[in-house]
Amino acid sequence: MKFIEMTGETLGKIINDGELHVEDLESAGIYGNTIVRVNQHGDIEVRRHDNWDVVGGLLGEFNNRLREQSGLDWA
Repeated sequence: MKFIEMTGETLGKIINDGELHVEDLESAGIYGNTIVRVNQHGDIEVRRHDNWDVVGGLLGEFNNRLREQSGLDWA
């Protein structure tokens, strides 16, 4: 599976209505410098001490939003 990794701050710029919100990010343990990744299905995963946890998902046309905000492509 391919992912785009970013910080929680970048993720906060990508999310839209109906997706995770700032309050939801914080309750999921995602802060500005938290490492997160999104797979090609839009699943948002947060890096924990010894694993990745799925905490939500992006909807709709998230592909371009991810690549534009992160400056990265799927790897």
